[in-house]
Amino acid sequence: MPSLAIVGVGPSDASLLTLGALDRLSSAPRVILCGAPPALAAALKERDVNVEPAPFDSAALLRGIPEAVDAAVAFASTGDAALGVVGHPLVDFPGLPHLLRALSNAGVRVDIVPGVPRSALAAAVSAPLVALPPVMHHSWEELVEIMTRLRDCCPWDREQTHESLLPYLVEEAHEVVEAVDEGDPKKLCEELGDLLLQIVFHSQIASERGRFSIADVIDALANKMIRRHPHVFGDATISTSQEQMKSWELIKTKEAAIKHRESLLDGIPKSMPSLLGAQRIQEKAATVGFDWPRVEGVVDKVQEEVDELREAARNGKSAALRVEIGDVLFSIVNLARRLGVDAEAALRGANAKFRERFAAMERMAGGGATALAGRSLDDLDGLWERAKADEAGQVS
Repeated sequence: MPSLAIVGVGPSDASLLTLGALDRLSSAPRVILCGAPPALAAALKERDVNVEPAPFDSAALLRGIPEAVDAAVAFASTGDAALGVVGHPLVDFPGLPHLLRALSNAGVRVDIVPGVPRSALAAAVSAPLVALPPVMHHSWEELVEIMTRLRDCCPWDREQTHESLLPYLVEEAHEVVEAVDEGDPKKLCEELGDLLLQIVFHSQIASERGRFSIADVIDALANKMIRRHPHVFGDATISTSQEQMKSWELIKTKEAAIKHRESLLDGIPKSMPSLLGAQRIQEKAATVGFDWPRVEGVVDKVQEEVDELREAARNGKSAALRVEIGDVLFSIVNLARRLGVDAEAALRGANAKFRERFAAMERMAGGGATALAGRSLDDLDGLWERAKADEAGQVS
């Protein structure tokens, strides 16, 4: 079986070649450079690396263009060789997945040899001449290595378990939601990073216990996405999002990991926020046709539940009140779903609006957490209406 070493040659500078990359290039009987400048090719030839002209368009191969990929596979299939790519293959070679699939289909064994990412040179050149280290763009592999080192060297990180990290995981997820609601891309970027840290953290703990690694997490996710999207990666035809949801649920029922479930609803976490949980329950029920045929029927159901709540309130039975309020909320969520509204997001918006108006009332009353204390209901209503009017004026 022929083999192809895909070697990172660093950011176009021979002085940044790693020893591992240079050793692999020197030992290869044939070497093709992809995207490397003539100066780097000349430097490698001076070190007796057998650099040959590329039988394909290097720029096209880097982008994964099929014709260039086929030519590269044909080259690799004729015997052992090395392909030198500028930077790090996993970072600076966007067409790498296409090439790897084609090489696998052709029976060519592949080795990937890391290199210094192209971003490292840019960061070093642009860094200010101060004692602080330059800000660098890091690869996925470096992030995993950072996490490994933290677990080895930091007492707090070393003490953490899956269980102890759960509050942070939930908190970071909520902070991502908050950043989306605020429409702040910079904050969203940072919060997504914090959430990603939790994924890497849990994966590292599992890896240390011999259970799974972050690579297993990525593989499982990628395989799941391919398996559950046969209209994208296979021959199935799906034209609407509703058809996709039904297909998704049907495929899930056939997967080994969830075959033990007794109900279609078993996959919805019981710890999920109640409004979001209600919406997910209703969405799953709808995939098997258990849904209102028309939105008017849902509106009637909401009114029916409100009437039952009113009756329970007249009777003054607390147990019945709790049940009826739950039914009203569940029917409201169902109405939101049928109207294409995320109930959880809608209530978050209502909460945010109330907080803003209430804070405005406090400012009008002199400011501070006790500014409204002792005022009559008429005064409070007046402040509320003023806050609403001011808000309407700002919007207009």
